[in-house]
Amino acid sequence: MKEYIEKHRERFLDELYSLLRIPSVSSLEENRPDMLKCAERLKTLLLEAGADTAEVYPTEGHPVVFGEKTVSPEAATVLVYGHYDVQPVDPVELWKSDPFEPEIRDGAIYARGANDDKGQLFMHLKAFEYMVREAGLRHNVKFIFEGEEEIGSPSLAPWAASHKDLLAADIILVSDTTMISETVPSINCGMRGLSYVEVKVTGPDKDLHSGHYGGAVANPINILCDMISSLIDRDGHITVKGFYDDVAELSAEDRAKLARAPFDLEEYKNFLKIKEVRGEKGYTTLERTGIRPCLDVNGIWGGYTGEGAKTVLPSEAHAKISMRLVPNQDSDTITRLFEEHFKSIAPDCVTVEVKPCHGGNGFLIPISSEAYQAASRAMADVYGIEPVPSRGGGSIPILADLQRILGIDPLLMGFGLERDTIHSPNESFLLRQLFRGMEAISLFYKYYRN
Repeated sequence: MKEYIEKHRERFLDELYSLLRIPSVSSLEENRPDMLKCAERLKTLLLEAGADTAEVYPTEGHPVVFGEKTVSPEAATVLVYGHYDVQPVDPVELWKSDPFEPEIRDGAIYARGANDDKGQLFMHLKAFEYMVREAGLRHNVKFIFEGEEEIGSPSLAPWAASHKDLLAADIILVSDTTMISETVPSINCGMRGLSYVEVKVTGPDKDLHSGHYGGAVANPINILCDMISSLIDRDGHITVKGFYDDVAELSAEDRAKLARAPFDLEEYKNFLKIKEVRGEKGYTTLERTGIRPCLDVNGIWGGYTGEGAKTVLPSEAHAKISMRLVPNQDSDTITRLFEEHFKSIAPDCVTVEVKPCHGGNGFLIPISSEAYQAASRAMADVYGIEPVPSRGGGSIPILADLQRILGIDPLLMGFGLERDTIHSPNESFLLRQLFRGMEAISLFYKYYRN
């Protein structure tokens, strides 16, 4: 495929730019028209790449794009999943270029969605195009692109359940993850689940003068901070009652296998500009981000945060909290346990509300599977070294739902790198990773059920 990429390189980039310029931020109501615009653009690109049909389907939320190419009723069917929605760009002042005007710097495309997930989704479109036009596609291929992954995919599971026949396939092929490094490629054989909540702590019924009332009335921000700090003990262990009940403990043998993945702690700390790592006692950094659950505050606010001083004792304090879950932990159960625990530790001087936002379960796939072996062989051809199986610390909750609804496993061939800073300002994607991804995906079709 190298020659095909070189021949069509400029067209490929122009087409990718056409997606990246659309501000398809699923969490912002003001961008709702852009969601449909991006879905329609993907429909066009699917048809141009060689799909027999492509349609934009409405849902209760943002639209789903479905396309397919049928070569034979007897052929194996690959279902390609991706998402076209992106994270908000805030704080926009930290971007070195317009987040929705792609720019190439130092061999990488900089734009929101360059990696997550428009760039990685685009690799599948071009690998498919190449297989149709040049390499004799032997598989039926279906595509499902959603616009709500960044907000928990609330509409896709119901839509998929009502379109099971349309989505019938043998494997779900996904590129929405990172690999260990360019020199040590890896394939995720599992990902963590997620429980995401918003909490509200209320004290007095109005903001108060901190001089008149300070020291006599509970400050909700102070109380919230105390409550949050109690959620994790000194050993990095989450204190929510029942939180670990269903966590599957890995054997020493399995932990040893995962430890084969090369990891340089000093390089890791230098990249993040931190002096020390921190986490659950008794586990390595890679284990903490792969096989163990965690709890983090993603945002916290209350009172006056504008310029200058305002001596106010606030009425309310808020926080957004995410819990990354490991296989066997149920997202709904963890959300319920958290709510019960958080309310139970609140002092009588405040009232507490817990609002579940979104979540989903984690999953594991066997590395002995036919699809995994085909992906491993394809990546070895491109990178010159056999990829390492790894466990992803992030979450794509909808994949566990699709696994359950369709009865097939997801396979995660991700080509992102930690340097790409997804979800942060200056998100990027190395051009060489973009093109290597196209090559490896086309080789997957060559080796899968050959």
